[in-house]
Amino acid sequence: MTTIRATFPAGPGQCAAWLTLPERRGPFPAVVLIHGFGATHEMALPNYERWFAAAGLAVVSFDFRRIGASPGEPRQRIRVKDLLIDAEAALDFTQSQAVIDRKRVALWGTSFGASHAMVIAARRRDVAALVVNCPMIDGLSAALKLGPRHMARLAWPITSDLVRSHFWLKPYYIPLVVEPGEFGMMNVKGARAGWYSIMPPGMDWDNRVGPAIAVDMLTYRAINHARRIECPFLVCVSDRENLMHPKIAARAAKRAPKGRAIHYDADHFEVYHPPLVDKIVRDQIEFLQAALGIGER
Repeated sequence: MTTIRATFPAGPGQCAAWLTLPERRGPFPAVVLIHGFGATHEMALPNYERWFAAAGLAVVSFDFRRIGASPGEPRQRIRVKDLLIDAEAALDFTQSQAVIDRKRVALWGTSFGASHAMVIAARRRDVAALVVNCPMIDGLSAALKLGPRHMARLAWPITSDLVRSHFWLKPYYIPLVVEPGEFGMMNVKGARAGWYSIMPPGMDWDNRVGPAIAVDMLTYRAINHARRIECPFLVCVSDRENLMHPKIAARAAKRAPKGRAIHYDADHFEVYHPPLVDKIVRDQIEFLQAALGIGER
């Protein structure tokens, strides 16, 4: 297995990328990994690079602009339109690689990244397969999980950040993830421990965000795009999901013409850890091998 550091253009900037290749001759089928809200490549994605490459897939992962290893200012300013631009640019970058079979490129989105993967798969017919992992695909449902009191506390920071964004000023930052009862973007039970559980030892994560993203999330409902996803589509449902109602994930699979749901007794973060992650990844690999025709050539 070989991992190559790269960059690709996205909007007016660039994204840091990692291209991992199996130990065999190409061209390879490939999967693009799309991470969740505020997360970076260091947070669990190297594990999936190894697992999928060992199964015969080339793997492309990346950091969104202004986050992690990717350049751009102001840091940690996250907007849905930019996330979609970056994720679609990652797909284009993957398809442009000579070692990759551009007709056999899948998307894999985890948590909030599942939303971007679904929207892109609904827009484009050149996505060969789609996997979503512990999907957070309904911003309204996620907001309701936070509760009206918490949303009311966010009103002033959101307003301030929107004004600052309009005038290209530094964001009004708040913590991205905190404990229940504390003030930050996400304060549901288990969220802070879950975010930190997928970090490697010694990682210095930038736990802050411009809260204007909350406005985008309220109307960002990837579940509404499910019917237009024509490729084979696997939904890995966490039945004890704590960031969104789990029925929404199962509904996405039912609406998609080639959708399939597999249910796991897990919350949003247990899916990244043994022993459950071993089962989930096996299921995802079996699905991708079948959808991309691995072993048939």
